[in-house]
Amino acid sequence: MPREAQYLAVADSLRARILAGEWGIGERLPSRARLAEEYEVGRNVTQRAVDGLIVMGLLEGRAGSGTYVRMPRERLRMVRSRHRERRGGPRFLAGMEERGRAGAWDAHSRARVPAPEAIAERLAIGPGDLCVNTHYEFLADGQPVQLSESWEPMAVTGGTPIVLPETGPLAGKGVVARMRLIGVDVETVVELPRPARATQAQANLLGIGVGDLVLQIERTIYDTGGRPVETADMVIPDVRREVAYEFGVDRPRPVEAGRATSQAGGR
Repeated sequence: MPREAQYLAVADSLRARILAGEWGIGERLPSRARLAEEYEVGRNVTQRAVDGLIVMGLLEGRAGSGTYVRMPRERLRMVRSRHRERRGGPRFLAGMEERGRAGAWDAHSRARVPAPEAIAERLAIGPGDLCVNTHYEFLADGQPVQLSESWEPMAVTGGTPIVLPETGPLAGKGVVARMRLIGVDVETVVELPRPARATQAQANLLGIGVGDLVLQIERTIYDTGGRPVETADMVIPDVRREVAYEFGVDRPRPVEAGRATSQAGGR
């Protein structure tokens, strides 16, 4: 059986056993090694199967303890939408919809920070070129729901009223609106989501366990000339939020009636 099919088969089997009550809420599952032996598969197969059930909310991993059946939970949806981003609202609300809940955030910016090599590559600047570095902690209902670290080249914003994202005339209004104020038109946003596990620092800030599943999103924003004007790394705890991407479909423009008649008559 192909490895992908093995992982799905094990996940389906474990899910059925959990829903049937073989392990009650709060009970610890057998180790991955024992499950691998039981299903006659590799440990990496049972690891993927268990991770999938953690994402679904059926299980939870506890660092140094094991995997447990968790209380059923509802993960609120965060909708990342190109259309909302273009409206130029606050960074949190522009990128995510919290089922009507208002968002709040704390931010700390530092100017003239040399760009690390990886960040410089993403911004198409030289390593060590000066940037504004901003750390964000986003909240919903008093709970931390997202971390973000943003980098903006000072070659773009230096000496302008928007050099610090959370101060000035458009404080907190988001990259699109701020850049527009200085004559920079944003055209493209590229996001690269990856599953990961929380580091100690991330766990402390988000109030989750070390090693808990998180979604990391690498975002880079480009102007109409293809120049990167901001890049950011976002971390969203899987235990609290699911992320949905919303895309619009370009509609064909209606043909004017007179033009359509003229074209039809000329055929």
